[in-house]
Amino acid sequence: MTRQIVSYQHLLHSFGTVILAFAMLMALQVHSVVAQEVTFSKDVAPILYESCVECHRPNSFAPMSLLTYEDALRYAPRIRSRVQSRSMPPWHVDRTVGIQAYENDYSLTERAIETIVRWVDDGAPWGDEADMPPPPELLEGGAWQLENRFGRPPDVIVRSTPYDVIENGQDQWWGPTVPFAGLEEGRWIKAYEFKPSWPLGLRVVHHGHATLRAGGQNIGIAHYGVGKRYETFPDDVGMLFPAGEAAVTWNLHYFPVGVGAPQDVVEVGLWFYPEDEEPTIETRGEVLMRVDRMGGMPRGGDILIPPHGQQVLQGAHVLDQPTLINSFRPHMHMRGKEMSIEAIYPDGRREVLGKVSDYKHIWQISYQFALDQKPLLPKGTVLLFTSVFDNSTANPLNPDPEQWVVFGRRGVDEMSHMWVGITELEQEEFERRIAERKARLVSQQGQGGSEEKR
Repeated sequence: MTRQIVSYQHLLHSFGTVILAFAMLMALQVHSVVAQEVTFSKDVAPILYESCVECHRPNSFAPMSLLTYEDALRYAPRIRSRVQSRSMPPWHVDRTVGIQAYENDYSLTERAIETIVRWVDDGAPWGDEADMPPPPELLEGGAWQLENRFGRPPDVIVRSTPYDVIENGQDQWWGPTVPFAGLEEGRWIKAYEFKPSWPLGLRVVHHGHATLRAGGQNIGIAHYGVGKRYETFPDDVGMLFPAGEAAVTWNLHYFPVGVGAPQDVVEVGLWFYPEDEEPTIETRGEVLMRVDRMGGMPRGGDILIPPHGQQVLQGAHVLDQPTLINSFRPHMHMRGKEMSIEAIYPDGRREVLGKVSDYKHIWQISYQFALDQKPLLPKGTVLLFTSVFDNSTANPLNPDPEQWVVFGRRGVDEMSHMWVGITELEQEEFERRIAERKARLVSQQGQGGSEEKR
């Protein structure tokens, strides 16, 4: 009797082992089939078309095109490395602190990254031609990017004078003042676009500004950095372009590496509100808020970074009116590592609004808060900016860690400020916006919904 029981138990154990082995084999086969289903035509091309090829196309400033399967196959290992490390597409906001919802967040989702990694690991298969999405409709290289959005070319175009950018790898600046015939009547700017020449200008213009000088005023009508080409103001918000004769002063910083640009001309296009439409709120657009030169010092007098060392700077700015923060754009040079913007409220509360923890001098991205995430700050709020510099070998962009680093305009010197997109509000308008936002958020919570994790 005992022997029969033992045999029966042994049979059950053996049968269970077979079932388990069969299940494991089936799971491996299913996993293999699923993995093989990740192809360029069905899975990878849609990601590249949506997130990469606006820059990665022929004759652009990107180092390679990714428009075709052959292009992507050639660079597959590099693509895998860049997307897995999140160095591409460029998006340097710290994901662990501050506001995480942005209108222009073109970073890849976790699912998109996993898809590309699996595709490369499986040998980068082509797939089925029938799965291939239609080619993306890309604007011509020299076209205005906002023209499609507004359905017309700019209402006004201003141009710099030509400058010969020398192919020497050194910083170069160009600051002409160009007369402007002016407008018969003042107009309200709805959007602007800063357009370097195509294709060489895009490769050599690092950042720049166009300032309108009219009626004793200096109005920053356009600001550009690699990664930030245009700006559209929210509905009912605008910047006044006054009537009368004027001039535009340009501040262009060229950083040519491996290419020059003879007779380079930069253009700025302005789109106005309709003549019979006047926004109720005036904005100054991006405003420069310094982190260096605080405490009455000469500008940059507090920047002194030792060889193989680091430095932390802080700057504070008090808001004289209730303020809506639309965006932030850090600006440092090659030793820049981190920069953050923090709000200290009148009641003492502190909140990190945004932080760039992987700053790259080669990118000057404007991080634009999503509609209901734009900070609404009461009068008396202190904006605290913190910059961190790294002059060690751990900084991959560091040209020479043996040097002392001081303030200067060159990329090998340093500076520290942040361009903040602000709209100053009256108290009544501030309170109205607070109430409207609360109502929208309550409504959204009732509707539920979720977004794919990035």
